[in-house]
Amino acid sequence: MEGFDTIVIGAGVSGVTAAKLLQRAGRSVVVLEARDRIGGRTWTDRTDGNPTDRGASWIHGIDDSPVAAAATAFGMRMVEFTVGGYQPDSRPIAHYSPDGTRLSDEEAAAYAADIHAVNADLVEVIEASAPGDSYRDVTEVVLARRKWSAERTERVREYLEHRVEEQYGVWIEELGAHGLDDDTVNGDEVVFPDGYDRLPAHIAEGLDVRLHHVVESVEWSTHGVTARTSRGGGFTAASAVVTVPIGVLTSGAFTIDPPLPETHADPLSRLKMNAFEKIFLTFPQKFWDDGVYAIRQQGSESRWWHSWYDLSALHGAPTLLTFAAGPAAIQTRGWESADVGASVMVQLRRLYGAGVPEPIDVKMTSWQEDPFSHGAYAYMAIGSLPEEHDQLAVPIGGVLHLAGEATWSDDPATVPGAMLSGHRAAQDVLGHDIPISDVWA
Repeated sequence: MEGFDTIVIGAGVSGVTAAKLLQRAGRSVVVLEARDRIGGRTWTDRTDGNPTDRGASWIHGIDDSPVAAAATAFGMRMVEFTVGGYQPDSRPIAHYSPDGTRLSDEEAAAYAADIHAVNADLVEVIEASAPGDSYRDVTEVVLARRKWSAERTERVREYLEHRVEEQYGVWIEELGAHGLDDDTVNGDEVVFPDGYDRLPAHIAEGLDVRLHHVVESVEWSTHGVTARTSRGGGFTAASAVVTVPIGVLTSGAFTIDPPLPETHADPLSRLKMNAFEKIFLTFPQKFWDDGVYAIRQQGSESRWWHSWYDLSALHGAPTLLTFAAGPAAIQTRGWESADVGASVMVQLRRLYGAGVPEPIDVKMTSWQEDPFSHGAYAYMAIGSLPEEHDQLAVPIGGVLHLAGEATWSDDPATVPGAMLSGHRAAQDVLGHDIPISDVWA
């Protein structure tokens, strides 16, 4: 057994943030990471020499963002690329009608105005919702109040379905009524042309990170913690910060003994891992319009593939990003990337014609298959409330601390949420406040 002041389980952004702050406060810390790399779900693939963020991509709003402050301090290049909660306008978007023709500027503006009207009404309806209401339930209440034509209503209903899928990777009837309460963006959104993984790599510099250490069990009492790994070794400490994703925390492959108290097990039972995959298609030449930030289509043909984002400026080649989200991700699970690409191309050729060239490369993520995440990120199932994210982070027995994106109420499912949760866990371990800027100072 090796002994430390604190064991941190997981070398994602949350884990390395907590470890760096504790180490700088004078504590001895070890970080146990199951993967062969640092970063967790912040993963940049460089196998073809071109940085491709298969996990986290964006800072969703740089105003007052600790991640933006850290990235600036580390000298990471950032490029503005604002997606803003599956926005219907404010950036140049090519909207296509159900019959495959592009909406005029006037038609697109009217469509966006309908969406903004529904969004405004949703605030009150969600606030008055019952614990068992889904996001479908609250949106249908608002749509019914509008008394629009069937066609007009269906276009906005469809948009709401796609927004839930793209924001949280789940079907609208499975997301709790409060599931998008956090869907706000403060300032521009940015991406990293050199790769997001440089953030956790910079934070982890100087830390004792043990890769290929799959933690199978955590035993705790008020006297301390023992973590046992698949390598047969064990680690002991006065405290532990557990940052594994919800999918791992609730799996049979990871046990906490004694089990989590009801104060934590109850809210945990209403958080689920989503089905959300990225698909990158690179083409020999560009076939979509210049100045178009995103392409979107309406109607029944958009059931799986409805939105494409132009990443050409980042990838140095004509590249579109789309998502398999919710039902599409579940039904294409296990497909070869070429088969998924062929399915996507049916829709692109529907919009742009039979002359659209074959992609020269198709990449697809497989977070649903990942044994160290079981999905991309967590969502709020029926009955869940926003504050339950924070309930998971209340220290247990004075020694056990849960952290990670799913434990931060204000901005879950994001890298800032992960970083802030790691900062909170470090403060709870130390018993006093410390500036988050110590992560990058």
